[in-house]
Amino acid sequence: MKLLFVCLGNICRSPSAENIMNHLIHQAGLENKIQCDSAGTSSYHIGSAPDLRMNVAAKLRGIELVGHARQFTKADFEEFDLILAMDRENHENICALDRSGQYRHKVRLMCDFCTRHTLKEVPDPYYGGDEGFNQVIDLLFDACDGLLNAELLNNAI
Repeated sequence: MKLLFVCLGNICRSPSAENIMNHLIHQAGLENKIQCDSAGTSSYHIGSAPDLRMNVAAKLRGIELVGHARQFTKADFEEFDLILAMDRENHENICALDRSGQYRHKVRLMCDFCTRHTLKEVPDPYYGGDEGFNQVIDLLFDACDGLLNAELLNNAI
């Protein structure tokens, strides 16, 4: 099972989701069954490491953010089994690349998998303060845990 997490620039939310999910996959001993990656819908930060403020928030919860930003491409529709958008705008931008609608069933909102939080989108913390980054990490832990335990994922692995 291959999962792709997508936000706008691929330096805050999606690399956090990727690294949190990898942490949970490792804890569950599922490394050989589930693979993760992340991407951005924009080209703003291609090649950049995850945002330092996001990394600080993640490290407080025992997660180190690794990886480099890349842009989502049409080839990702074929490559990944599930594409998880951080917000509705990301979802729309991803679906806009799938003109035929052939892959829409693969694209979901990350917060669809939350079990404790009620937000429908993962807010972009980029222009906010530290609390926004902490909130995103908490929200993504909830969503990733829900995803790992989701019936659709368990049926696929």
